[in-house]
Order: sequence, then C-alpha cells, then structure tokens
Amino acid sequence: MEVEGSKARVNLSLATVAFALSFAVWSLLSPLAPQFQKQYGLSDTQTGVLLAVPILLGSLARIPMGIVTDRLGGRITFTALMLFSIIPVVAMGFVNSYGMMLFWGFWLGIAGSSFAVGVPFVSRWFPAGKQGTALGIYGIGNIGTALAAYSVPWIAASFGWPYAFWIFAPVLLVVALLFWIMAEDAPGAVRSSSISQSLEVVRRQRLSWVFGLFYFVTFGGFVVFSVFLPKLLVDWFGFSKVDAGFRTAGFVVLATMVRPLGGYLADRIGGARLLSWVFAAAPILALVLAYEALAPDIVGVTVACLGLAAALGTGNGAVFKLVAQYFPSNTGIVTGVVGAAGGIGGFFPPMVMGAVRDLTGSYAIGLMLLALFAAFCLVMDYLVLLRGPVPADRASE
Repeated sequence: MEVEGSKARVNLSLATVAFALSFAVWSLLSPLAPQFQKQYGLSDTQTGVLLAVPILLGSLARIPMGIVTDRLGGRITFTALMLFSIIPVVAMGFVNSYGMMLFWGFWLGIAGSSFAVGVPFVSRWFPAGKQGTALGIYGIGNIGTALAAYSVPWIAASFGWPYAFWIFAPVLLVVALLFWIMAEDAPGAVRSSSISQSLEVVRRQRLSWVFGLFYFVTFGGFVVFSVFLPKLLVDWFGFSKVDAGFRTAGFVVLATMVRPLGGYLADRIGGARLLSWVFAAAPILALVLAYEALAPDIVGVTVACLGLAAALGTGNGAVFKLVAQYFPSNTGIVTGVVGAAGGIGGFFPPMVMGAVRDLTGSYAIGLMLLALFAAFCLVMDYLVLLRGPVPADRASE
C-alpha cells in the first residue's frame, strides 16, 4: 500500500506540474492584450474576442480529451497534448495581424483542455475519501495563469513580445518528455469501451449537466477575471501593464491556493453543502464589484476581487469532488463535459464585458450578470442535491 501511495503522490505531482504549464500557455494572450489593443487599434469588443478565442477551443476540446483519456489513459494523452501545444506557441511569435492572432490564439487554446486529462488521471490513483483533496491539489495547476501574468509582461518588455511565447516551447518539450518517462496510469483503471458508450453516460445522467452549470460559474468566473482583470485595471486605474499583471496574479494565486481547501472541505462536509456557501457569497461580492464599476475605488475593488477569488476557487475544488464521487467509471468524459461548460463560462463573458463597455461605458451590467448566474446556482444546488431526488452520498452509476 505504501508503494502505491508513493506512486500516487508522484503521479499527482507530475500531473500538477504539467497542468500548471499548460494553463500558463493557455493564458499567454491575456497579459499582452492592452499592448495588442493599442498596436492594432482594437475596440474593447475586438479585444474581448481575442481574449475569448483560446478559451473556446480549450473548452470544447475538453470533451474529446476526456473521452480519449478514458480510453487511452492520461500518460499518453497528456504527453501528446503538450507536444502539440508547441506548434501554436512558436507560431504566435510570428503573427503580424489581428486575423493571425485570432487564428493561432484559437489553437493556443488546446492547452486549456489539459484539465479534462488530469482529473481522471489523478482521481483513479486515490480512494473516494481522498479524491477531493487530491483533485484540489491538482487544481493548484491553475497557478499557471499567475505564472503567465507575472512573467509575460516582464519578458515582453525586456526581450520583445514574441519571446513571451517562444520561451515556453522548450519548457513544454522538456516537461512532456519527463511526463512520458516518469508518469504511469493507475493500475486497473476502468476504460470506456467506445465513444458512444461515453456519450451515452452524459446523455443518460443529467446530473453531469448540473455540475456543468456549477463549473460554468465557478471556473468560468475564475477564467474571466484571470484574462480580463489586467485590462479592467488599466481602464479603471490607469495601471501599467506590468502592475496590472502583478495584481491579477494575486487574484489567480488566491483562487488557486484555496482550491485544495475546497476539495478538502468537500471531503469532510460534502461538496453540495460547501457549494451552498460559495453560491451564497458570490452574488453579493459580484454586486459589490458592479457598484464599484460605477466609481472605482481601489480598496473596494481589491476586497471584492479577493473575496470572489476565494469563493470561486473553493467552488472549483468542490465541483470535481462531486464529479469523481458520482461518476467513478466515466470520470474522463464527465470531466470533459463539465470542464467544457466551465471553459464556455470563460469564453462568452470577455466578449460580453467588452461589448457592454463599448455600449455603456461601464462593466457594471456584466458583473451583475455574474451575480445572477451565481444566485441561480444556489437555487439549483438546493433543489437538486441538498433536498432533491439525488442522494448526496451515493454515486449515480
């Protein structure tokens, strides 16, 4: 048992590092958005589309990546994903137009599908009572967004913005090779026999879509702030790109560091009960931020943003405790669907925020929509899980 426990910890560590690197690659455009907006004379709506494009592929690709991971295992899938990501990373350094940025930015998003690979890979190494904690630790890989926010502005200012992309190519190659050599799939991992069988689970088990709604808000909210906050801070307070990147990294670090706490608490008190607290706090904090959007004050904005970071990060940890609990044999495909919903939750809002700003001169309406969605999730959590027909202590399969 100790050998298996040691192997589980090694594979959890490898997956977390690979996930962090992939998420950094997925987030490379965000810190450079203000520079590209000025360089190409983009509107807020066009900038929002540029930020949203990588999120689109990173979201939709999670479904096939989850299916592939269920069938082939996480070792080969994660390795191939990192190797493929090298192509758009290198190409992004050569773009010279808005159209080319959209094209290669889209393919840069493939790195964001890594989450659907790591969740089934990690969860199968741990018993049910420890999966929430393990997946919370794996979720620390979200820190990759902070890595991008911290490093990219400095690299761009020191060596030129193409090197902010190119420097990640050799890192991807090294980590992919290490993962292939050192990682291994959990012994006896259940594999889906066909793609149709995997899709049938999602069609038949509607609870997977409820979890998708929850992740749409918790992870989608995290993505929105991690990619849009640098621009928001520049617009509101006139910060430099580097300063805005550092402050955004603080949001990302807090949201990431509380994710293991969310998983741990979900193991102890139940994911549904924990989510009720998350979805009660998030609407209040989002409304505070919407009020601040009318007359921004740095203290109020900081408190509201950090409060949302804590709530959303905790919620992220709780959702995938529930996924592994209810769908132990098809974690990959359900993770793909739920993860795709979360990614889509990060795809549309940047465009909405940009369009709202262009039309009204304020981000307030977009932030009020976040509050509305979070409040709806609170109602669904209560009706479906806490008092609904689905027992919170029994897997649905």
